[in-house]
Amino acid sequence: MDKKTVLIIDDDSRNIFALSATLRVKGFNCLSCLGAQEAIDLLKSDSPVDVVLIDMMMPDMDGYEAIPLIKALSNRQDVPVISVTAQAMVGDREKCIAAGADGYISKPIDVDKLMTVLNAL
Repeated sequence: MDKKTVLIIDDDSRNIFALSATLRVKGFNCLSCLGAQEAIDLLKSDSPVDVVLIDMMMPDMDGYEAIPLIKALSNRQDVPVISVTAQAMVGDREKCIAAGADGYISKPIDVDKLMTVLNAL
């Protein structure tokens, strides 16, 4: 089986570092972007991406704005987008799904829950 490539979009490089390290150990390839616009530009290219993990709270463009733009890319309509948020409040999951996310995981990330989400894709 080919390794799946995960694109991590987060404005905090420490989160990217920790998540990338965890996912690589689990057999995933990782790409990362520090902002949504950078990620959208990457996704417009032919870079292989099997799933997107996007932080919902970022400056400039947050996940709620970015997810519909990612989903609108003709070459990425089948790529699952998982929202990652520290805002684990009542209704947040619904807001993420309403924005177009295919899944939701809260911070701090529970690796077992993340693997369950990724393996279900």
